[in-house]
Amino acid sequence: MDKKGQSPHRRWNPLRQSWVLVSPHRTQRPWQGEVGQKTAPSGVSYDPQCYLCPGNHRAGGAVNPAYDGIFSFVNDYAALLPDSPAPAEAQESPLLKAEPARGVCKVLCYHPDHSLTLARMTRAEIRPVVDAWTQEYEELRALGWIEYVQIFENRGAMMGASNPHPHGQIWSTGFVPDEPAAETQAQRQHLARTGRCLLCDYLEAEQAAPADQGRIVFENEHFAALVPWWAVWPFEVLLVSRRHLGALPEFTSEERDGLADALKRLTTRYDNLFATSFPYTMGFHQSPTTGAPGDGRVPTGRVAGLATDSGSHPEWHFHAHFYPPLLRSATVRKFMVGFEMLGMPQRDITPEDAAQRLRAASEEHFWPRP
Repeated sequence: MDKKGQSPHRRWNPLRQSWVLVSPHRTQRPWQGEVGQKTAPSGVSYDPQCYLCPGNHRAGGAVNPAYDGIFSFVNDYAALLPDSPAPAEAQESPLLKAEPARGVCKVLCYHPDHSLTLARMTRAEIRPVVDAWTQEYEELRALGWIEYVQIFENRGAMMGASNPHPHGQIWSTGFVPDEPAAETQAQRQHLARTGRCLLCDYLEAEQAAPADQGRIVFENEHFAALVPWWAVWPFEVLLVSRRHLGALPEFTSEERDGLADALKRLTTRYDNLFATSFPYTMGFHQSPTTGAPGDGRVPTGRVAGLATDSGSHPEWHFHAHFYPPLLRSATVRKFMVGFEMLGMPQRDITPEDAAQRLRAASEEHFWPRP
């Protein structure tokens, strides 16, 4: 980047229709704040105290089967329930608004081996996880009243993971949550204005960027991993399907292989960046399971050559967000406080620098499996 790119500036996020402040000069500031500890994966394949390991009791009293592959169950302490009564008392002011929130929250164990993470699993082991995510999406969509399926993983205690066993969560909701709702609106507006897909156009622009300003970390035949122009977290990555797809059920077998490969390569690079078991929150953003209720503007069918299997959201382009908190090292994290909470998001290292460092990270894991 030139000197202008190294001075304070704002960057536009077209997916959220918001700005992020970039302040590269702040990387030189001294740090006397919190310093964490490097983390390593568990050294045991089975932990008798782990409530996700095969055959163990969960906190709610249920006993896990002796599973030898993928295992999913309804969360014992779910944030949402299939049946939710209306608020007890109607409020007099229209500003005091509430409504029932229904949903189904599930836990998906990726592997019976307690010591593993996505980064330490093989591509052949990650592929069944991709299949399981797809099956869960289809089964939850089939309930009829589910409008969105949010698949995500919190990795590491720094990101609030309560258990190191390899697992993720699936929260399906009877409404479209705020983040995918905002992305739906942005993608729909771009499609209406240009006749093209927002993320197809964005990926094309990134692929055309000069080599010394590149933000693409790697590509395979079906996916591109890049540090987005508008990244907020220091080593944030956007994983984008190269073909215009709305949701997991639209993937071919080869594209599922491609997603497994991309997840393996990216998480391994993360671990190698600071030689630690890298924490992150990761989640897939994909099309809502139905058209927006009561919204007669929801496009249907084929628009400008774009179509999805559902037909109701041709604007949607499948992607994954990775939000890792580490900033300078394995022990110094980025905090979203002060101006970030009260004003707008702000980052120090540029996305271009972050992408270069991720490109330089090895795809051979430094913790080989026995």
